[in-house]
Amino acid sequence: MASYSYTAIDRNGKTDTGVIDAESSKMVRSRLREMGLVPVEVVESAKKVQTKTESSSSLFAPRISASQLALMTRQLATLVSAAIPIEEALKAVSDQCENSHHQAIISAVRNKVLEGHTLADSLAQFPRVFDNLYRAMVSAGEKSGHLDTVLLRLADYSEKRQAIKGKVLQAMIYPTILTLVAVSVITILLTTVVPKVIAQFVYLKKGLPGSTQLLITVSDFLRDYGTYIAVALIGGFVLFRLWQKKKENRIRFHKLFLRLPIIGRVSRGINTARFARTLAILNSSAVPLLEALKISGEVLSNDYAREKIGEATDLVREGSSLKIALERTGLFPPMMIHMIASGEKSGELDNMLIRSADNQDNEFERQVSMALSVFEPMIIVTMAGIVLFIVLAILEPILKMNSMV
Repeated sequence: MASYSYTAIDRNGKTDTGVIDAESSKMVRSRLREMGLVPVEVVESAKKVQTKTESSSSLFAPRISASQLALMTRQLATLVSAAIPIEEALKAVSDQCENSHHQAIISAVRNKVLEGHTLADSLAQFPRVFDNLYRAMVSAGEKSGHLDTVLLRLADYSEKRQAIKGKVLQAMIYPTILTLVAVSVITILLTTVVPKVIAQFVYLKKGLPGSTQLLITVSDFLRDYGTYIAVALIGGFVLFRLWQKKKENRIRFHKLFLRLPIIGRVSRGINTARFARTLAILNSSAVPLLEALKISGEVLSNDYAREKIGEATDLVREGSSLKIALERTGLFPPMMIHMIASGEKSGELDNMLIRSADNQDNEFERQVSMALSVFEPMIIVTMAGIVLFIVLAILEPILKMNSMV
């Protein structure tokens, strides 16, 4: 029995979509007619989803959000812990999905399981939905017989990762909006308001104060070359993105990025915390250390850090301790290295890695709060200073004219 995604029209002319398990598409069409629906399209779920995934670009490829994936994983873990067979648990999760695309993905995974494949192999049909970390942990859970525990850890991990991602976006959005507003307001003042006001004093020529002459120069420059500057900035950004497509260039830039005073430190903290948390959950799920290191390196967003973790993995493969291998990367803070060394000696590596990740997350929140507390007033004061200069440059010739009269 396979799952089929259908598109049909009801008696009111509205489009209805969903997934039905049946022996053939003909049976699905017959069942739809019994339900009072006119079938428009009936396609096997696995084929439909896989075709759509493969034909889409990485930007528009169908995905499941981290929060939705965590919810589905937690539901599956609850059903598996209740001793419900995996195929029935997958069907129950599929039935609870409100999104037809999500429902089709779970149904396709269930069909693969019914064919005799393992759950991890079945998830491999959709690598953009279930990444290497997810599949490796599911595989370890199936082999160890603790799939429900592993799935719960996965759900917790997904929720934690989503929370950190939300904090990063929140930290970036407000300063970016504040900066764009400040630049936009000042640009509008210099290109539209200032020329009309200053035009009243042009006849004074050399009699204009220095601040007013500077304001006129800046205003004329923006009006004459503003478009070219905008085009140059956009072109520079496009060229930079093209330059970054080469792995060597991207690694070089990411290495430089980590050396930046504040942003680099925050990026380093986020990546090391993500690595430690991923390694902890993989190691506690009985995934071999070398495979766990490889997968943990792949979840990093910084290519230079990913390359250094690859070198550390090679050192561990050659017989080096985890502490020495990670210390040579130069990425991890001394406190985290000491905690990892302590965990290796005491046999509590998982707990120490989780504690290290928690410490890094707390440090990240502290650094973001400190950066925002400095950045926000700095932008406001800078904008106020520029506006004050514009006002004084306009008022100065007016006051000079009054004194002449």
